[in-house]
Amino acid sequence: MVKHTTPAFLLLIILLAIAVSCRGSPPEIADNDREMPEDNSGIEDAEPVIPLPPPGQDLPVSAFGEIWAYVVAGREAALTKNLPLSDIGYFGAEIDSYGKLTDVPDYRKLSAFSGRVHLVAACNSRALTHFALMPGSAERKALIADLLTETKNFDGLQIDFELVPQRDGGAFLSFLAELRTGLGNKMFTIALPARTKRISNDVYDYEKIRSLVDRILVMAYDEHWSTSVPGPIASLGWCKRVADYSLGVIGKEKLIMGIPFYGRAWGDSNPSRALLYSGVENVINDNRVGEIRRENGIPTFDYDVPVSVKVYYEDAYSLSTRMEMYKSIGVASIGFWRLGQETPEVWNILQLE
Repeated sequence: MVKHTTPAFLLLIILLAIAVSCRGSPPEIADNDREMPEDNSGIEDAEPVIPLPPPGQDLPVSAFGEIWAYVVAGREAALTKNLPLSDIGYFGAEIDSYGKLTDVPDYRKLSAFSGRVHLVAACNSRALTHFALMPGSAERKALIADLLTETKNFDGLQIDFELVPQRDGGAFLSFLAELRTGLGNKMFTIALPARTKRISNDVYDYEKIRSLVDRILVMAYDEHWSTSVPGPIASLGWCKRVADYSLGVIGKEKLIMGIPFYGRAWGDSNPSRALLYSGVENVINDNRVGEIRRENGIPTFDYDVPVSVKVYYEDAYSLSTRMEMYKSIGVASIGFWRLGQETPEVWNILQLE
């Protein structure tokens, strides 16, 4: 048991590390290209899913059969000894402009980890995903061959294609089926966006994908994102609805519920934009700009505006409450995005069953 504390410097750390991707992955996916859940736009749940423990009360130790976490190549030091983890998703290989697999992380850098290490292959471009998935193409055949070859050094492969075009749903399923066949006894997993119900013509249809993989990690985060209205990365009520649907369709044995370690900040003013000349004049007048300088003949000026910033983030208290909620409804496995973004307290309230 551990006392709930919120160190004063935690907020500063979060603000310094706030630019995180889908899952905070580098490079960040443009939010207007994300496959966002269909019903998360400003929806707020009236009540928490389970009673919150009073501040200062001991937090329970949450136990799960599998605890996954992502490690980003170049940040392997975030995986310290004796963390209660069963699996690592090593992020990650990507696809270049020619459809070739690139940036495969060196599995030997995580050789000290005693659990399973999975190669994560990501593609975060809609056009490039369409190109790579094209049935019968030489590029698709070469990509599959490369993925199978590189996975030989790992315990498994995870596919993280977050921008599959709508009309490529069938190609995506056949791509997964070919990988499943080629991987043999290697573990095959996939990261999918959060859903609270079945969507018509969904390229990430849980029911269709379930039979092709060993695990599905549901990315139950980015309920609110950088260009949305401010709100929790993953509110308890929304997570409960995502987990209920996922358990019903995917099943307890194959489901991994993704949990965020990161936070986000929103400001009520962002002056970054292109300006017409008339717009520049309005800025000068509205902000009472007194001095206009010239740099090598080009006019320039400075002005200050007040900005109100709202921050949502995760601490041991919120993480504990979410994990206990998942346990109460039958979730057996969880996965964190990503190591290096968390409060150290979380490791005192976690254990492998």
